[in-house]
Amino acid sequence: MKRVGYIYDDIYLKHDWEDHPEHKGRLLSIQEHVQKSGIADKLIPIKPRRATAEEVALNHDPAYIQEIHDFCKSGGGFLDPDTYAVPETYDVALYAVGGVLEGIDRILKGEVDRVFCAVRPPGHHAEYAKAMGFCIFNNVAIGAHYLRKVKKLNRVFIIDFDAHHGNGTQRSFYQDNTVFYFSTHQYPFYPGTGSADEQGVGEGYGYTVNVPMSAGAGDYEYKPFYEQLLPELMERFKPEFVLVSAGYDLHADDPLTYLNVTNEGVRNIVKNILKTADRLEAPVLFALEGGYNLRALGECAVITLEEMLKDEQV
Repeated sequence: MKRVGYIYDDIYLKHDWEDHPEHKGRLLSIQEHVQKSGIADKLIPIKPRRATAEEVALNHDPAYIQEIHDFCKSGGGFLDPDTYAVPETYDVALYAVGGVLEGIDRILKGEVDRVFCAVRPPGHHAEYAKAMGFCIFNNVAIGAHYLRKVKKLNRVFIIDFDAHHGNGTQRSFYQDNTVFYFSTHQYPFYPGTGSADEQGVGEGYGYTVNVPMSAGAGDYEYKPFYEQLLPELMERFKPEFVLVSAGYDLHADDPLTYLNVTNEGVRNIVKNILKTADRLEAPVLFALEGGYNLRALGECAVITLEEMLKDEQV
């Protein structure tokens, strides 16, 4: 059985806005499902640390970081039509980033083999100086910069299976040939980016691969991209670390999207990611992004953890 770190803290519940789809109940549902499934005893609980502003600045404009701090201190509100902040949000967002960084550190120290970060607010829409799509700081993009600039790894692979395209993450590495970004997502759909011809520019050309999925796409349509295309890309790139933006809003029951992936479809995606990463001896960290049907979200998180605990992926 693999040693799987599970990052969670009650501080993530303090970022909350009544009647907004991205609310604290999402994490409470994951916690409840993890406990009820009996899988909790097999996980290694890890507390997140509070990321520093300097760490967040690996991916974001320092003036923007200050702006979020000041906005929250003044009481919060809406940063854009979709994205709220409350007085506690700045701190919570630092702990979301810090959850990913702590997970990376634990893996690199050899304390755990894999990590699942049950963190929020999510991150993959957040751009250099802009909050959007429920996201404040880009947790996974900061993690990739941290692996490259602080931990001095040469090749990081990001996989994003959220139903919405991770525009913020893509933009962070669009000219970069050391961080590969692979995304499957509903298209055309929010945020409007992620067409197949977005492949990077300059040195980064060919290191962004977008797989647009039509509304209604389900397990059958997703299968070849995770069983054939993704393994081929990973084997060519030979990553030293794999980061996964785990957005469970690709599920058929999600209220905000129009995809038809089932629980077993999610299991197949996770299994193929882990199988390929294992073959390449690259550690894997999953960080929570979207997922707004509470039952489906909890079930899919448990499915992901079940697969992460397995020694051999067949």
